Amino acid sequence: MNSLIHLEIVTPMGMIFKGDVKMVLLPGSEGEFGVLRGHASLLSSLKAGVIDVEKEDSTHELIAIDSGYAEVNEFKVEILAKGAVSINGSDGEIAKNLEQAKELIKSMSSDSVALASTFATIDSKAGIK
Repeated sequence: MNSLIHLEIVTPMGMIFKGDVKMVLLPGSEGEFGVLRGHASLLSSLKAGVIDVEKEDSTHELIAIDSGYAEVNEFKVEILAKGAVSINGSDGEIAKNLEQAKELIKSMSSDSVALASTFATIDSKAGIK
């Protein structure tokens, strides 16, 4: 039985991510929520934050978004984001990508508590101490 769900993340600049994944954790406007294959259909607005993608090999890919919408059904998650930055890459790229991600999120939120929480999440998931 296939336990993977198809994920697509699109911005006005083009496709950011496309593939089958185990799970995706999304920054919903009412709080974070996870999606697995077989999830009930829904449409949700997304706030500035981090999308945590668990791939088939159990590795994680982190993608920062500034805002957007997610359409979920039992086989697919489609995300339309205003802007997105992948936080992954080689060691040299990760620091640069982290700064770009933080700037993107900072541009969309004036809530300092939410920003601090999001930055802590980015740093911890990216392995920054």
